[in-house]
Amino acid sequence: MVVLATKVYVSGDAKNRALDGLESLVGNALSDLDVDYDIGVRHDDFVSVTVEGDDEVVARNVLADEWGEVTPNLRDGETYIGTLESWDDDGFVLDAGQDVRIPASELGLGPGKPEQIVERFGLVQHLPMRFVYGGDEPSHLADEERDRLFDWTRGNGRVNVNSATRGEVRATVNRAGHAQDIVTVERLGVLEQSIICTENTDPPGLLSSIGGYIPAEIRCVIP
Repeated sequence: MVVLATKVYVSGDAKNRALDGLESLVGNALSDLDVDYDIGVRHDDFVSVTVEGDDEVVARNVLADEWGEVTPNLRDGETYIGTLESWDDDGFVLDAGQDVRIPASELGLGPGKPEQIVERFGLVQHLPMRFVYGGDEPSHLADEERDRLFDWTRGNGRVNVNSATRGEVRATVNRAGHAQDIVTVERLGVLEQSIICTENTDPPGLLSSIGGYIPAEIRCVIP
């Protein structure tokens, strides 16, 4: 079994839609392999995938590479993916199967308090983020995670959303009449998406326009 480093934390029809979408993604990733698989959601909302068949070892590696993997034992100095659960003046708390605190001094995302960093980079709760586990020393965001977030601020702007599938976000943008104002919707997790704006699109304006259609946490990244 592989526990993917992404969560399904909605319920009812929304949960069913999220799992249907994930079923398609996993099926595409494993389409060339001789395996059967079953998708479930753990008590802590992380997605589990049970894989059986001749290619099950390869399949587990494919899924871990694609989504990241939650493991019971974190090793000092190794890079993992956790979901952003909360933040305060002292730093971020990531859920990697256990709470991992990233002190404010170890974020490496420029000046400001964690709350200001959340706003600057458009971070939403449950966003999967890479970190290096410190063990007895402080853990810190991985260099590739810092690079990813800084790249967001160098582009044309983004609007980040949680609690919605990629298809739902695309449909919302179309419904609000902004299909021509975006480049694409980038999948960050099962329920975390990033709307990439065109050069002439105002991210706060797009956020304001679509906000009434999506019952979700939404933040924008202004270049």
